[in-house]
Amino acid sequence: MVVNDSTDNNGTENGKSVQVNVLEECNEFKVSGWGYRHQQCLILFFCLLTALSMRSCMGVALVDMVNSNIEYSDKNLVLANATDINSLGKKYNGSNLKENNITDDNEAKSHIQVVLHSLLLIPPYPKFQWTKKTQDIVTSSFFWGYMLLQIPGGQLAHRFGARYLLTGALLINAVMSFCVPWAAFYGGWILLAIFRMVQGLTQACLLPGVHTILGKWAPLEERGRLAGWAYGGSVLGAVLGLTITGFIATSPLGWPGIFRFYGIISAIIGSVMWIFGADTPAQHKSISATERRYIEERLGSNGKKKRSIPWSSILRCRGVWAIIAAHVGQSWGQLTFYTEVPAFMDKVMGVNIKANGMLTALPYLMMWFANFFFTWFSDMLIVKKILNVANTRKLANSFGSFLPAIGLVVLAFVPKNIYVVEAVLIILCVCKVAANVGFHINHIDLSSNFSGTLIGLSNFAANAFGSLAPIVAGLILTDVTSEYLWRKVFFVSAGLYVITNLVYVMFGEGEKADWDNPPEDDSEEEKEDSNELESMIKENTVTLQQ
Repeated sequence: MVVNDSTDNNGTENGKSVQVNVLEECNEFKVSGWGYRHQQCLILFFCLLTALSMRSCMGVALVDMVNSNIEYSDKNLVLANATDINSLGKKYNGSNLKENNITDDNEAKSHIQVVLHSLLLIPPYPKFQWTKKTQDIVTSSFFWGYMLLQIPGGQLAHRFGARYLLTGALLINAVMSFCVPWAAFYGGWILLAIFRMVQGLTQACLLPGVHTILGKWAPLEERGRLAGWAYGGSVLGAVLGLTITGFIATSPLGWPGIFRFYGIISAIIGSVMWIFGADTPAQHKSISATERRYIEERLGSNGKKKRSIPWSSILRCRGVWAIIAAHVGQSWGQLTFYTEVPAFMDKVMGVNIKANGMLTALPYLMMWFANFFFTWFSDMLIVKKILNVANTRKLANSFGSFLPAIGLVVLAFVPKNIYVVEAVLIILCVCKVAANVGFHINHIDLSSNFSGTLIGLSNFAANAFGSLAPIVAGLILTDVTSEYLWRKVFFVSAGLYVITNLVYVMFGEGEKADWDNPPEDDSEEEKEDSNELESMIKENTVTLQQ
């Protein structure tokens, strides 16, 4: 548009006035209102929702896949199908057809049924004679792959872009998930474990990818809400995964339908990520110049060139080690809650919490709702300058560590009452989610450029140490019905919650690290990019007088 150069009654150049007003609007861009940064977080929400649902479905699916009416020895680790395709073929072979005087049309339909059975598209579906040990291997194979690509996942997101990484991870998961029924039937538990391991490898790239995008899209004033909403998908995914999986397993789709359903959903979300996702505001085709300027100014200088990861500076940064410590404590407590608390409820309290879907889902649902409050509250503390970034993160992490620690101790002494137990579990979960705006987004505070690498590093350490929680519990629990031994298990977890959080409070940081800033030779390109953005704003200005 052409800017009018005439002068108004106050002697102000009209075009200049409009430009100043637009720039002021850019600098004072309102936090409220829907923008493309919210769209990106919504896509990330569905990415994590799909991934966590897919991750949690295996345990429920195995219940329907395995023939539980027969006891198997540890030696019986080979695939054995209760419904054999060969027997189905014999059922519809030519001699059988002649004996029953079936017409040619029916013969063709019978052959079609054989094909559909061989593709596991119609019931009856095969069941497998797998021991408990074999089932545990299949379940844990996902996490073997998940551990391997944590740190490389952050490097891949930094080098090639998070959009490519997330899209590729979801599409590979889609293919693997869709093929899982055939892998289990034709390749046995070994091929099934390999497929699940590949899914774990690709899902290891999700958190680094999500954090990398948040580092480029989430301004400090909205970081808690945007990151909290995105990671809310991981909380809700666990609940929906268990619920949807159980529903599909009891439907005519059977256990093969579980994996096909998640395969289709993963393919859809991966396609959405590819079409509508963007690594940075500058790469988004539809974002307004005003919103882009707001995000980039709040995030500071990021540089345009791909820089090498400053490993030496990262490993010398005490703030990074404080995050790792907090992540280890949270991971240990989370695994204790997910794996040991249900066993404690069953063996000691006499409450089979897994048998009641509402009892299982309610703590997670309350956790998801509480997530909205904590994300809003943390942002308000920063926006209103009540606390600085570092103290806000420490306060949130302390709330999400100390209170769950107290909750675990209380759980060990509560009376055998289902309502009391459920209340304690809900309070424990609600308090725990506060850590999402504590250490969990502190990576982005320290470095928006290398946040994916940082969370890959801390998540690797957390999973490595956290995986020891069930092992330590097993060593302590020589008698699973002993309340005294269970209290030891909970005391260990509560102690780690407290100790790791104290480390985080003492050494955690909230300011952007020096090593995150781009080198000086990027400054000229930054200026050119800024000039380009200002020219875009000028082109979209309108005259005050037509």
